Amino acid sequence: MKYAIVGFGKIGQALAHAFARKNIDVAVASRRPPEALAPQAREIGPTIVAKSLRDALEADTIILAVRFEEHGSVAKALPNWEGKTVIDAMNSQAPLEELDGLLSSAFVAKAFTGAKLVKGFNHLAAATLATDPVVAGGHRVVFLSSDDEDAIAPVADLAKQLGFAPVELGKLNEGGALVHARGDIWGPLIFEDLFKKEQ
Repeated sequence: MKYAIVGFGKIGQALAHAFARKNIDVAVASRRPPEALAPQAREIGPTIVAKSLRDALEADTIILAVRFEEHGSVAKALPNWEGKTVIDAMNSQAPLEELDGLLSSAFVAKAFTGAKLVKGFNHLAAATLATDPVVAGGHRVVFLSSDDEDAIAPVADLAKQLGFAPVELGKLNEGGALVHARGDIWGPLIFEDLFKKEQ
């Protein structure tokens, strides 16, 4: 399985740290050329490799960590997203009427034609996401939701590999609504830093 993080701001870098801690290879890309990202990528760890957007999108699983308004330009980078899993780690403050009345991830899913979309890794602040998720005898929780049941299991496996405890919330418009930003209203689980104890 090949992974990529698109967007190398605070959230993208926090996620890169999570991959580096577990020595898992991941490509990172942004609007900037790879050579501009390479020094910071190397500083995070040897498994973090800066690539062009086109090369990064060869990955099987792509984590979207760009500003919400930039997701459309990422979607246009491939003519078809069949066979790809897209993890939406973004948050939007756009009012629902600007999103066709949809929650942000459902709106994003429309842009990535053919992809399996999973909402995840978006509810924690970047500074928290960047720290070791193994804390106080437990694992920091990440919430996952998707309208594609087959998509959640491999993303949950990735979350476990990274040291997190995945909690599945169901479909985007059901449990997933708990971690969506909606205009000026934050989902009730946004910024909740929860832990799951070792069993």
